[in-house]
Amino acid sequence: MKKYSAELISFGLLVCGIGLSWGNVAWFQAEIVRFVWYLVAFIPVGFPVLKEAVECLREKVYFNEFMLMSLAAIGAFYIGEYPEGVAVMLFYSIGEKFQDSAVSRARSNIRALLDVRPEQATVIRDGQEKIEKPEQVRVGEIIEIKVGERVPLDGSMLGDVAAFNTAALTGESVPRNIRTGEDVLAGMIVTDRVVRVKVTKPYDQSALARILEMVQNASERKAPAELFIRKFARIYTPVVTGLAVLIVLVPWIVSWVQPDFSFVLNDWLYRALVFLVISCPCALVVSIPLGYFGGIGAVSRQGILFKGGNYLDAITKINTVVFDKTGTLTKGVFEVQQVHVQEGFTEEEVVRTIASVESRSNHPIAKAVGQYAKSRQISIRRDVEVSELAGYGLKTLVDGQEVLVGNTRLLEKYGISFPSELTGVSETLVVCAVNGEYVGHLLLADTVKEDAKEAVAALKKLNIDNIQILSGDKQTIVSKLAGYLGVDEAYGDLLPEDKVAHVEALKSDPGRRVAFVGDGINDAPVLALSDVGVAMGGLGSDAAIEIADVVLQTDQPGRLAMAIRIGKETRRIIWQNITLAFGVKLIVLVLGAGGLATMWEAVFADVGVALLAILNAIRIQKRAR
Repeated sequence: MKKYSAELISFGLLVCGIGLSWGNVAWFQAEIVRFVWYLVAFIPVGFPVLKEAVECLREKVYFNEFMLMSLAAIGAFYIGEYPEGVAVMLFYSIGEKFQDSAVSRARSNIRALLDVRPEQATVIRDGQEKIEKPEQVRVGEIIEIKVGERVPLDGSMLGDVAAFNTAALTGESVPRNIRTGEDVLAGMIVTDRVVRVKVTKPYDQSALARILEMVQNASERKAPAELFIRKFARIYTPVVTGLAVLIVLVPWIVSWVQPDFSFVLNDWLYRALVFLVISCPCALVVSIPLGYFGGIGAVSRQGILFKGGNYLDAITKINTVVFDKTGTLTKGVFEVQQVHVQEGFTEEEVVRTIASVESRSNHPIAKAVGQYAKSRQISIRRDVEVSELAGYGLKTLVDGQEVLVGNTRLLEKYGISFPSELTGVSETLVVCAVNGEYVGHLLLADTVKEDAKEAVAALKKLNIDNIQILSGDKQTIVSKLAGYLGVDEAYGDLLPEDKVAHVEALKSDPGRRVAFVGDGINDAPVLALSDVGVAMGGLGSDAAIEIADVVLQTDQPGRLAMAIRIGKETRRIIWQNITLAFGVKLIVLVLGAGGLATMWEAVFADVGVALLAILNAIRIQKRAR
């Protein structure tokens, strides 16, 4: 059987009841029949609010929007204005539906933080491989990690050198070569061969566990944003309730002082109840979440996901933006940027030689070189047998010629001279020597995203001048990128805890509102700590995406400025709605207290304000296209 929502049932019964009343249907005119009919219409939308009001009374919270609307609805039923009692709850219920829909579609439980933890570890015991949970592996035991697997525990490297992808853990764009005896951290990913690691720390003290703990602590330090309507209701509710009481009490006192003043209890009680019904902020309750819902829908069309209306409002107050580097401002993918050759050699010869030697390696740098050769349509040899020199590079014989491919330390090891300026290059170099002679090198670097420079410029146009970069990469690389983008402050060689400390220092200034933009697991603590955390949704880690308040699904940093612009437009229209709702409400309250307005007029006024709020929400979405 098809399920109908509580709001639809209530609305249908309300419309039918009004229609029967206007049609003067005889059986419907009996008061008991009308009461029961509207009570049935009231229950689907009114009972949840009454339940909340009762819970608040139990917790000794006497003045909030639940209490106000409960009093208003009960008052409407008391004076026999049943349709208005149903309409009050119906409007509030619809408003809550809009808000809940916007939030539930955007935010889910932060379960991805558990998903990044390896669920099992391969332990070598008595020469046999055994699968255990990381928590069950003891310090001193040996674990084996295959290519593509994530390291489950901190340990010490055994065997020869191996390459590890550390981008999600430290933010470094360059894969790290770890040699015998060096530390291997939980969360790193093996990229080139099977390795064995001797466990040095239990899981709860591993690098990955510490990051998860920092996320939890940062979430606790980040105070939740309260909805405006609830702050407003704490003042508004007791005031209007007190005024409603005074509408009855003051005339009664006057009648005692001036005997010629005619006081009829039922008449003044009617005015007080009308005043209470009119004072219900249903139009305001609808306009606020609906405005935010419109803004969230608008930015969603642009590939920007907000996890609640409070973050859409918070982003308008941002005056400091801090970017991660790798995967945020850059693509996190190596590409050959330049080819340098010595006189007497051609670029094609040098690229073919280096790519042929590197073709036997699964290292990300080797893959980037192979991809570059393919893009240049340079054929390479696949029959080259190479010897790996741990920490230096590769050595081989090609057509009887000794070929060396690797870093500058490789040439120093064999006493081969090369241009001195190469030692000061911050980017990744792959040098090549043939028969003891340096012939050229390739320069590789992480590629800057196409819209990164425009993103910084767009933020400055929004008067956000404090823009910074935090990264685990070398300071020289970070500074060079900052200079290209026009960012004045850039900090490299940072661990996750260093980023947290830096953002905490920024937030110590009460006038500063900080947005952090990142993509890795290492960014999760800072994303949780910042006033607005922004994650890259395309290539970002699940942990960063789940903990962030805003997700840029297109991975384009330039979308941040667009999100701020739409947020400001949304906030402006919402305050326009609030001002109008207050104005209309105040006028009708005065008329109601004077006996010049009925509850239907109050409901129609609320409907008009709510319709305007809907139109404004549509306007927000149209302006975002």
